[in-house]
Amino acid sequence: MLPQMSKLKGIALNLLFPQCCVGCGRWGEFLCPSCFKSLPRLAPPLCPKCGRPQPNGILCPDCVAWQTKIDGIRSPFRFDGVMRHAIHELKYRNLRALAEPLARLLADYLVANPLPAEVMMPVPLHPKRLRERGYNQSELLARELGKLTKLPVLVNCLVRQRDTPPQARTASVAERRSNIASAFLCRNHEINKKDILIIDDVATSGATLDSCAEALKAAGASSVWGLVMAREI
Repeated sequence: MLPQMSKLKGIALNLLFPQCCVGCGRWGEFLCPSCFKSLPRLAPPLCPKCGRPQPNGILCPDCVAWQTKIDGIRSPFRFDGVMRHAIHELKYRNLRALAEPLARLLADYLVANPLPAEVMMPVPLHPKRLRERGYNQSELLARELGKLTKLPVLVNCLVRQRDTPPQARTASVAERRSNIASAFLCRNHEINKKDILIIDDVATSGATLDSCAEALKAAGASSVWGLVMAREI
């Protein structure tokens, strides 16, 4: 009975609030076939650590110079075009229903590119930022991805203990790393010896994900990988 009720609810919502493509505005779905084909995909060769394009698939100069705590960052898309617009709609325009189709793209990526993961968790917002926005877009993505992959999602394990300025407002990679350093705390040691997958919407320098990994490994995590919808290149 419950699946039927859920299906009827979905039909009713589509009738009241019909979906339109975030790329071209065509009615019917959030990503029409044409805009889906135009998504800016990231393809190998990539840096094995940060996941950016890198000739021959070797470590990029940044990763050679920066001793990160995170084991690696992966993303199916570049932060550009239709994907950039979709993330902005999810993050800033309260289009929370986009989390489900975007999570499906992440799930498809994980099938083709498996990552070590026993538990997933979103990058947390500071409570002040969460109150202002009303929701955490990374948590929405993680919860939808958890339904598709059957991996448990821990939401209150990792907390942001400092209200840092948005990373997008920082001028350099060095500023980003300094801004987010020691911003997170892991308060659940049940992750001891577990492989963790952190979910976020966008990665630029990777500093936020690395700061998360530092807190998780201090609490005993065996490995920490980041999976994001899109990467700035």
